[in-house]
Amino acid sequence: MLKQLKILFYTIVVATAAISATHAQTFPERAVKIVVPYPPGAFNDSLARMSSEKLTKLWNQTVVVENKPGGNTTIGNNYVAKSPADGYTILISPLPFSALPALYGKKLPYDALNDFQALILAGSAHNVLATRKDLGIKNVNELIEYAKKNPSKLNYGSTGSGSSNHLSMELLMSMTGIKLTHVPYKGSAPAVAALMAGEIDVLFDNIPNILAQIKAGTVTAIAVTGLKPSSLLPGIPTVSDSGAPGFEVNVWFGMQVPAATPKAIVDQVNRQLAAIFHEPDITKRFNDSGVEVVASTPEEFSKLLKSEVAKWGKVVQDANIKIE
Repeated sequence: MLKQLKILFYTIVVATAAISATHAQTFPERAVKIVVPYPPGAFNDSLARMSSEKLTKLWNQTVVVENKPGGNTTIGNNYVAKSPADGYTILISPLPFSALPALYGKKLPYDALNDFQALILAGSAHNVLATRKDLGIKNVNELIEYAKKNPSKLNYGSTGSGSSNHLSMELLMSMTGIKLTHVPYKGSAPAVAALMAGEIDVLFDNIPNILAQIKAGTVTAIAVTGLKPSSLLPGIPTVSDSGAPGFEVNVWFGMQVPAATPKAIVDQVNRQLAAIFHEPDITKRFNDSGVEVVASTPEEFSKLLKSEVAKWGKVVQDANIKIE
C-alpha cells in the first residue's frame, strides 16, 4: 500500500511539473498586467513602462501598465497578492515594500513574504544626504556632532513614513544616537523645494531627484548611502566613511508575482527580463535615472527580500515609527 502511495505521489509531481512546463511554453496567451503601486512618474513607473514596451514586442501580446496608488502602496500590493497566480499579473516592488510588515503589523492585508514570489531584482540606486546650502554642515561627522549637541533641533524631510528617504534617516539616527525632527511631504519635489527654501535642514533622497539642485548649488550634498561613492556625484564620500561606519542603504527596484505562480513561468519571465535590462538602450535609461542594472535570479531577489524585511522591521520597531 505504501509503495502504491509513493508511486501515486511521484506521478502527481511529474504530472504537475509537465503541466507547468507546458504553460510556460505557451505563456503568455493573453494580455499581461504590470501593476505599479505609485502614481505615474519616477523610476518605479518607468521600470514598468520600459518592461511593458519590450515584453509587448517579445511576446506579441499586450502588456499594460496599471497604476494603483494609495494606502502607502498597500492597495496595489494587495491587488496583486489576491490576483490569480498564473503569471499574468506582475507587481513593481521597491525598497519600502520591506518596511510595510513592521509599519502595519496585523493590519497589512497580505503577507509580504508568503503571498508573493520574487521575480527579479531589476536594479539598485543610492540615496544622497543633502543639506540646505546655508546650514554650514560639511560632512556626516559635523551633522552628528551638531545633532548630539542640539537634539531634535534639525528638521529632516521625507516623502512619507516608510519611504526609503525616511528609513535612511531613521537608520542613521539609530546607528549614531542622534535625534532629528521628521517633516513628511507628499513626494520628492515638495521635499526638495522645502530644503531649498530652508523650511527643513536636511534630507535623504534618490540621487536623480535632487541631482540638478546639487549641481546648481541650491542644496549641498554631503554623503551617499552606498558602501562605494556614486559616479553621479564624484568626490562625495559615503555615509559609512564619513561618520557612521557600516551604514548602507541600497534603494532597490524589483518585480514580484502572486505566490503560487508556476516556477517554469517565473524562470521564463526572469530570463527574458534580465536580457531586456541588459539591452544597451534599457541599461542607458536605467543609468540616466541613477539606477544600476542588477537583473538577479528569483532566488537572489527572494533572499534579499527576507533580509530587507528583517533589517527595516528592526529599524521601524526601534524607532517606533507610525504611519502618518
